[in-house]
Amino acid sequence: MGIILASGSPRRLELLKMIGIKDFKVIADKTDEILTGGLSPEEQVKRLSLQKAQNVASSCFADDIIIAADTLVYLGKKPLGKPVSRTDAGKMLEKLSGQKHSVYTGITILKNEVYISEAEKTDVYFRELTDKEINAYIETDEPMDKAGSYAAQGSAAIFIKRIEGDFFNVMGLPLCRLSMMLEDFGVTI
Repeated sequence: MGIILASGSPRRLELLKMIGIKDFKVIADKTDEILTGGLSPEEQVKRLSLQKAQNVASSCFADDIIIAADTLVYLGKKPLGKPVSRTDAGKMLEKLSGQKHSVYTGITILKNEVYISEAEKTDVYFRELTDKEINAYIETDEPMDKAGSYAAQGSAAIFIKRIEGDFFNVMGLPLCRLSMMLEDFGVTI
């Protein structure tokens, strides 16, 4: 039995190591994420994380424990994915400026075709951002591979007035929830 992180996210890799999981392999799911209309944010991220886990499972042993996660940022009922360009990143940050938005992460743990999928929600409040701040942040390239075009653990930390919920969820992996889910599969951290 091994632990597999079904994600190419360097942040998720760092977070697993931070909580003491050192012996794991990374197998990123390379398939495109496709949002399904009519699902709640919680159901959407749970479905996406399950899809990642199942896709990666075909490259693993049956008794491997696969951890998959997917994070989406919602402004109201509209999901904000990863920006496709610098212009797109700027538009997302303009929309988030001065607003509350919600970060949802779905986590799936899969072993021997048995799985648990759960979702975590964290509300993030941005202060008003100037065009100069948005442009300077985009120049760092930090927003380019992040849901909602920002990294709370990076330079965008200065944009955040308040967070309600799990901070690590905003980074893409709610550690408290993950540790409780892993216990159900016999992994104690």
